[in-house]
Amino acid sequence: MTSEELSRLIEPSIERLGYELVDLEVRLGGKSGVVRVFIDQPDGIGLDDCEKVSLAVSALLDVEDPLPGHYDLEVSSPGLNRKLTKPAHFERFTGSEVKVEMRFPIEGRKRFRGELASADAEMIRVVVDGVEHSLPMATIDTARLVPADR
Repeated sequence: MTSEELSRLIEPSIERLGYELVDLEVRLGGKSGVVRVFIDQPDGIGLDDCEKVSLAVSALLDVEDPLPGHYDLEVSSPGLNRKLTKPAHFERFTGSEVKVEMRFPIEGRKRFRGELASADAEMIRVVVDGVEHSLPMATIDTARLVPADR
Protein backbone atom coordinates (compact mmCIF):
# COMPACT_ATOMS: atom_id res chain seq x y z
CA MET A 1 0.00 0.00 0.00
CA THR A 2 1.37 3.42 -0.95
CA SER A 3 1.50 6.41 1.39
CA GLU A 4 -1.26 8.05 -0.67
CA GLU A 5 -3.49 5.00 -0.27
CA LEU A 6 -2.78 4.86 3.45
CA SER A 7 -3.60 8.57 3.71
CA ARG A 8 -6.95 7.99 2.04
CA LEU A 9 -7.63 5.13 4.46
CA ILE A 10 -6.89 7.00 7.71
CA GLU A 11 -7.83 10.59 6.81
CA PRO A 12 -11.63 10.18 7.29
CA SER A 13 -11.12 8.84 10.83
CA ILE A 14 -8.81 11.73 11.69
CA GLU A 15 -11.23 14.29 10.25
CA ARG A 16 -14.18 12.77 12.19
CA LEU A 17 -12.22 13.53 15.36
CA GLY A 18 -11.88 17.19 14.28
CA TYR A 19 -8.27 17.15 13.08
CA GLU A 20 -6.51 17.63 9.77
CA LEU A 21 -4.06 15.06 8.42
CA VAL A 22 -1.13 17.31 7.50
CA ASP A 23 1.42 14.72 6.47
CA LEU A 24 2.17 11.02 6.62
CA GLU A 25 5.55 9.27 6.55
CA VAL A 26 5.86 5.53 6.12
CA ARG A 27 9.17 3.71 6.51
CA LEU A 28 8.89 -0.05 6.55
CA GLY A 29 11.50 -2.77 6.54
CA GLY A 30 14.14 -4.18 8.80
CA LYS A 31 13.17 -5.26 12.28
CA SER A 32 10.86 -2.34 12.86
CA GLY A 33 9.24 0.24 10.64
CA VAL A 34 7.51 3.47 11.52
CA VAL A 35 4.31 5.21 10.46
CA ARG A 36 4.35 8.91 11.37
CA VAL A 37 1.08 10.81 11.29
CA PHE A 38 1.19 14.61 11.55
CA ILE A 39 -2.06 16.30 12.59
CA ASP A 40 -3.23 19.84 13.16
CA GLN A 41 -6.25 21.89 14.18
CA PRO A 42 -6.82 25.65 14.56
CA ASP A 43 -6.22 25.59 18.34
CA GLY A 44 -2.94 23.67 18.00
CA ILE A 45 -2.08 20.13 19.03
CA GLY A 46 -1.43 18.79 22.51
CA LEU A 47 -0.55 15.39 23.93
CA ASP A 48 -4.23 14.49 24.47
CA ASP A 49 -4.95 15.19 20.79
CA CYS A 50 -2.10 12.92 19.70
CA GLU A 51 -3.29 10.17 22.01
CA LYS A 52 -6.88 10.39 20.73
CA VAL A 53 -5.77 10.16 17.08
CA SER A 54 -3.25 7.41 17.87
CA LEU A 55 -5.95 5.22 19.41
CA ALA A 56 -8.32 5.72 16.46
CA VAL A 57 -5.69 5.17 13.76
CA SER A 58 -4.18 2.19 15.59
CA ALA A 59 -7.60 0.51 15.82
CA LEU A 60 -8.24 1.15 12.13
CA LEU A 61 -4.84 -0.23 11.12
CA ASP A 62 -5.38 -3.31 13.30
CA VAL A 63 -8.70 -4.04 11.55
CA GLU A 64 -7.66 -3.19 7.99
CA ASP A 65 -4.10 -4.55 8.31
CA PRO A 66 -2.86 -2.58 5.25
CA LEU A 67 0.88 -2.76 5.99
CA PRO A 68 3.18 -5.78 6.16
CA GLY A 69 5.45 -6.49 9.11
CA HIS A 70 5.91 -4.72 12.41
CA TYR A 71 5.89 -0.95 12.70
CA ASP A 72 5.47 1.71 15.36
CA LEU A 73 2.77 4.33 15.01
CA GLU A 74 3.76 7.90 15.95
CA VAL A 75 1.32 10.82 16.01
CA SER A 76 2.46 14.41 16.46
CA SER A 77 1.94 18.03 15.47
CA PRO A 78 3.64 19.29 12.32
CA GLY A 79 5.95 21.51 14.38
CA LEU A 80 7.31 24.98 13.68
CA ASN A 81 9.01 24.03 10.42
CA ARG A 82 5.96 22.17 9.18
CA LYS A 83 5.77 20.65 5.74
CA LEU A 84 3.40 22.25 3.28
CA THR A 85 1.85 19.45 1.26
CA LYS A 86 -1.56 20.66 0.03
CA PRO A 87 -2.65 23.78 -1.87
CA ALA A 88 -4.67 24.81 1.19
CA HIS A 89 -1.48 24.78 3.31
CA PHE A 90 0.28 27.15 0.91
CA GLU A 91 -2.75 29.46 0.82
CA ARG A 92 -3.00 29.47 4.63
CA PHE A 93 0.65 30.44 5.09
CA THR A 94 0.86 33.14 2.39
CA GLY A 95 3.17 35.87 3.70
CA SER A 96 5.32 33.41 5.66
CA GLU A 97 8.93 32.50 4.96
CA VAL A 98 9.32 29.13 3.23
CA LYS A 99 12.02 26.80 1.96
CA VAL A 100 11.09 25.00 -1.24
CA GLU A 101 13.02 22.30 -3.04
CA MET A 102 11.99 21.43 -6.59
CA ARG A 103 12.32 18.05 -8.31
CA PHE A 104 13.74 19.80 -11.37
CA PRO A 105 15.57 23.11 -11.76
CA ILE A 106 13.43 26.20 -12.31
CA GLU A 107 15.28 29.26 -13.61
CA GLY A 108 18.53 27.33 -13.08
CA ARG A 109 17.97 26.41 -9.42
CA LYS A 110 16.22 23.78 -7.33
CA ARG A 111 16.14 25.52 -3.92
CA PHE A 112 14.20 28.65 -3.04
CA ARG A 113 13.96 30.38 0.34
CA GLY A 114 11.83 33.47 0.66
CA GLU A 115 8.39 34.89 1.29
CA LEU A 116 5.41 32.91 0.03
CA ALA A 117 3.70 35.66 -1.96
CA SER A 118 0.71 33.72 -3.28
CA ALA A 119 -0.58 30.25 -4.03
CA ASP A 120 -3.31 28.50 -5.95
CA ALA A 121 -3.97 24.87 -6.87
CA GLU A 122 -1.32 24.84 -9.60
CA MET A 123 1.37 27.40 -8.73
CA ILE A 124 3.07 29.10 -5.81
CA ARG A 125 5.00 32.35 -6.00
CA VAL A 126 8.02 32.86 -3.76
CA VAL A 127 9.88 36.17 -3.47
CA VAL A 128 13.64 35.60 -3.04
CA ASP A 129 15.82 38.72 -2.65
CA GLY A 130 13.14 40.90 -4.24
CA VAL A 131 12.60 38.61 -7.25
CA GLU A 132 9.35 36.65 -7.58
CA HIS A 133 9.65 33.04 -8.78
CA SER A 134 6.64 31.04 -10.03
CA LEU A 135 6.94 27.40 -8.98
CA PRO A 136 4.60 24.68 -10.30
CA MET A 137 2.91 22.84 -7.43
CA ALA A 138 3.24 19.51 -9.28
CA THR A 139 7.05 19.65 -9.32
CA ILE A 140 7.66 20.66 -5.70
CA ASP A 141 9.71 17.98 -3.93
CA THR A 142 9.44 19.45 -0.42
CA ALA A 143 8.27 22.72 1.06
CA ARG A 144 8.54 23.79 4.69
CA LEU A 145 7.82 26.84 6.79
CA VAL A 146 10.88 28.59 8.17
CA PRO A 147 10.39 29.29 11.91
CA ALA A 148 10.09 33.05 12.50
CA ASP A 149 12.95 33.25 15.01
CA ARG A 150 15.59 31.89 12.57
